[in-house]
Amino acid sequence: MTASAATAPGPVPVSWEALEILRSDAGNLTHEVNGHLEETLTWYRHLSTDERASLRLIAQRGIGGLISWLENPTSRSMPLVNELLGSAPTDLMRTISLQRALQLIRSIVEAVEQRLPGLMPAQDQQLMLEAVLRYSREVAFTIADVYARAAESRGAWDSRLEALLVDAVLRGEPAEQIASRAAAVGWRSHEGVVVVGEAPEQADAVFMSELRRQCIRFAVDAVVGVQGDRLLLLLGRTTDLAEGLERILPRFGSGQVVYSSFTGSISQAHKSAQAAFTGFSASRAWTSAPRPVAAEDLLPERVLCGDETAKTVLKTTIFDLLESSGNGLLETVTAYLDAGHSLEATARELFVHTNTVRYRLRRVTDITGWDPVVPRDAYVLQTALAVGRL
Repeated sequence: MTASAATAPGPVPVSWEALEILRSDAGNLTHEVNGHLEETLTWYRHLSTDERASLRLIAQRGIGGLISWLENPTSRSMPLVNELLGSAPTDLMRTISLQRALQLIRSIVEAVEQRLPGLMPAQDQQLMLEAVLRYSREVAFTIADVYARAAESRGAWDSRLEALLVDAVLRGEPAEQIASRAAAVGWRSHEGVVVVGEAPEQADAVFMSELRRQCIRFAVDAVVGVQGDRLLLLLGRTTDLAEGLERILPRFGSGQVVYSSFTGSISQAHKSAQAAFTGFSASRAWTSAPRPVAAEDLLPERVLCGDETAKTVLKTTIFDLLESSGNGLLETVTAYLDAGHSLEATARELFVHTNTVRYRLRRVTDITGWDPVVPRDAYVLQTALAVGRL
């Protein structure tokens, strides 16, 4: 990991005598710092031997860097992180968090403050203390910068992994490949929902990260991706989907937002993703559709877009059920729709009482879940009858 040199005020000018003392006592000072770390940091004592050895390089090279810094009083820049600490920053990030890294720096400074000024000539004691504080501050800022750059790189890499997972789900790649990509982003859920909407103009990395954090508040897993002008979310095990979607709606563009649920592993999400994508394209045909809207509520519009899955759903869940139920249900709903939703005209057409028509229409609602009396439901039923006959 590399970092650019941090510009800082020049080192405090201490005497050559003080520098010689610092050089000669560097080994003892490093040993005392290590003892102070063992004594003050509980988590440090629980690290493995290799991890502690890696972190001890921080103190050893840090003291060496302090000497080099003080030897060049005309310099106004800090050494590069790699020159200062060698491979320690990389090992540091693998071992401890940024918070603990700063605790480490603080403990090192405390140990140096306790021992170093007392070794210096009287005229250099205050100057050396000021030099240690200024130097440690710059080191802390530089290490924090290294952590920030690493986090930024990890965020970019995570976004690429999520984009690959979204693409695999949309393409319907083999289940093993989807499962592998899902494992790479830490997906754990066995149920979820696919959400598709218009992408905003500024869908950059910061936007994606903020949206992901918002989704995690109501979903166990959240994957965010952009496909062309569409924003796609894969949400796993949501707690309150309606409320959660309402919260993130402002993140989408001005177009419709369509969602479709799936059960099982994420490798089963392909059909839901396709339904949501087709529903997004078809949603313009239903001008009074709610926002967001379920893909399952857009079956007639999806049929008009050539969605074979929607055709199959309408045929099997409406036409076939009514046909197999008998009792004149299919004939009754057909006559009712053809008669312009008139009970009396339907009754005359079928030579039955209007109460019989009402009863049969209630049975249609019970069996299919769609109520012929409601205009939108009647349109779904009429589309299903046409699809079934074709």
